[in-house]
Amino acid sequence: MAEIRVDFYQLSRDPVDVTVVKLARKVMQAGERLLVVSGDADQRERLSKLLWEQGGSAFLANGLGDAPHAARQPILISDNCDAPNEARMAIIADGQWREEASGFARVMLLFDPAGREAAVQLWRRFDADEAFDNRIFKQTEQGGWREGR
Repeated sequence: MAEIRVDFYQLSRDPVDVTVVKLARKVMQAGERLLVVSGDADQRERLSKLLWEQGGSAFLANGLGDAPHAARQPILISDNCDAPNEARMAIIADGQWREEASGFARVMLLFDPAGREAAVQLWRRFDADEAFDNRIFKQTEQGGWREGR
């Protein structure tokens, strides 16, 4: 069975929207396609707008999962884990794990202090399962991320 990397991002300094933009940029720089998942329709619309508004040639092209031509989008934003754009990486922006996310090579789960306990429980479950390679990332005062265990 292939190993699934799950990166847990504990949000403290930057809000989820800023973090998604930072991570999406890194994924695009790596030449990968991305799926961003959120059950919140307002958040999906806000994220799409923010990704497009990065300015000049730095914008991050994206589309909503239920829009025409979803398969052509380098970044797809959806309420579920279907990835017609063939993304191998996913960001779960709403902090709610979905079992279907296990189909990606790498998943970045963003969670805030309110979602900490659920993230801890999920971490423990994955830590006991050889199919998962889970890592925790905490934000530094300067806005960067450092890996911890």
